Amino acid sequence: MLDLIRATIGAYEAEIGLFILASMFVAFAMERFPAAVVAILGACAFLFLGIIDSDGLFSSFSNTAPITIGAMFILSGALLRTGTIDAIAGMIIRRARKRPKLAVAEMFLGAYVASAFMNNTPVVVVMIPIIMRLARATGFSAKKLLIPLSFVCILGGTTTLIGTSTNLIVDAVARDSGLEPFGIFEITPYGIVAGLAGMVMLVLFSSWLLPSDDSSIRPTDSNENMYLTELTVRNASADKGKQLGDVALSKRANISIKAIKRDDLFIRHDLDQVYLEPDDRIVVQLDLAELMSLRTSDDYKIGIVRKGDAGAMGEEVVEAMISPQHPSIGQSLYDIPFLSQNNVRILGLSRYRNLPRSDLPNAKIHGADRVLVTGSQEDIARMYENPNLIGIAETKTRAFRRDRAPIAIAALAAVVLLAAFNILSIAVAAILGVGAILLARCIDAEEAWSSIDGSVLVLIFGMLAVGLGLQEAGSVDLMVSLLTPFLADMPPWALLFAVYAFSVLMTEMITNNAVAILVTPIVITLAADLGVDPRPLVVAVMFAASASFATPIGYQTNTLVYAAGNYRFTDFFKAGIPLTLGVGFATCLAISYFM
Repeated sequence: MLDLIRATIGAYEAEIGLFILASMFVAFAMERFPAAVVAILGACAFLFLGIIDSDGLFSSFSNTAPITIGAMFILSGALLRTGTIDAIAGMIIRRARKRPKLAVAEMFLGAYVASAFMNNTPVVVVMIPIIMRLARATGFSAKKLLIPLSFVCILGGTTTLIGTSTNLIVDAVARDSGLEPFGIFEITPYGIVAGLAGMVMLVLFSSWLLPSDDSSIRPTDSNENMYLTELTVRNASADKGKQLGDVALSKRANISIKAIKRDDLFIRHDLDQVYLEPDDRIVVQLDLAELMSLRTSDDYKIGIVRKGDAGAMGEEVVEAMISPQHPSIGQSLYDIPFLSQNNVRILGLSRYRNLPRSDLPNAKIHGADRVLVTGSQEDIARMYENPNLIGIAETKTRAFRRDRAPIAIAALAAVVLLAAFNILSIAVAAILGVGAILLARCIDAEEAWSSIDGSVLVLIFGMLAVGLGLQEAGSVDLMVSLLTPFLADMPPWALLFAVYAFSVLMTEMITNNAVAILVTPIVITLAADLGVDPRPLVVAVMFAASASFATPIGYQTNTLVYAAGNYRFTDFFKAGIPLTLGVGFATCLAISYFM
């Protein structure tokens, strides 16, 4: 009986492979399981049926694409950790008040360029709160900016080989099939054409196809990680005597300056023209990373303290929530008992939905307020015994390492140049870049590993095994034999359009990386059967697999803004269809003309 089953599987391997593939497509579309789980289950099916053996399964781990992608995730994480992206965003926010339309254009151009050289997912993660602030500063609707942000980052990722994991995967699969490796800037001309076409389509259609009602966006989106604090100018501060508008503090994207307290005087207007004096207290709202960065500043003392001053440079930093039963609810934060009983410093106060409009000492505490506290180990230990403070835990957020930003930028530039001039392979260059930033401590080891999106790597390894299973089963040859009669008489340009259309349709239904792995070997085999050059078809797959504009599920950045902007599914459909058609037409024309 077992021999009969094996014989049956052997006789119909190609058809069984197509059935497994079709089942995976359905599972991807239904989203009952994460994409990585579906990929692993597909690989297990081929392994269980004996179509691939253990050696074949583990051969997917020898592919250089996942290693390169992981290294690029770490390099991107270093740029975030050193505040490089934040510094660029800060410049854009400052310009928004004077030239709002130009600031929005600069923001999109910056996101486009950044996505060409680092993974576009962390770019979007960083840019979402900045978009919210930019919308408030310019009066534009955030809903008209968030979807274009994702689309622009997708287009930026197609500009270079390292811009998105999809490009690296297509390159790796093509090399395994015998094609010459792609250069890091080989696809740049087509990427620029696609980017220009996408920008034109966004300008023409997004203003009236996208919603403008921001009331459905959760108000916590812009405040949930923000803290109220105050900074006291030290007597030896390098900023003493400078206008506030000229100091670095006022130029950072995640810091909003609300007032300056000088003795009993509150200054709230024309703050940029105020000259800072010793003991001036600057009332600011800022995110946790910025707060942690300022904690050890030589120019400012941060937060408030009542008992001594040793808590200013405490060894530990913890977050604690004010219990709703706290006896001091409604009183000023400065009068909270544990502040007078312990030598600790309150660095900042955070509140659900909105921050207090007062300064930090006079903020009236509410139940569920979060306070960030620093002090000695002994003083922090006593906090854990306080029944009126709950959820006490050491903060996981780290300070920016801005002094190491040039090293992170240089490491990424070196990776690009070494790969561009074929001095080293991109995989080797990326690994050396990771070694350099770790050695220079641009990012700590545990932060580096956490910056890697494990689900993406698991998905890639699983789909590489599935792709091998389809090859071994003969499913690829079967699909090509079915398609060849319909495509045999097509001119090369029409074949290119057909491959692009098929790939982009698959991308909207399943994940982009899965399409890259599955479709690339099919078009290479198809090109061999038809006697045409496979390279233009592979480039078409590379672009189409990233061109996911019509749904929020085909690409990670779409999913991020889908949640942040509280969009409807149809919002992507309305804005994405014109973009898909325009970008696809322009890309295929460019590939046909230049290749």
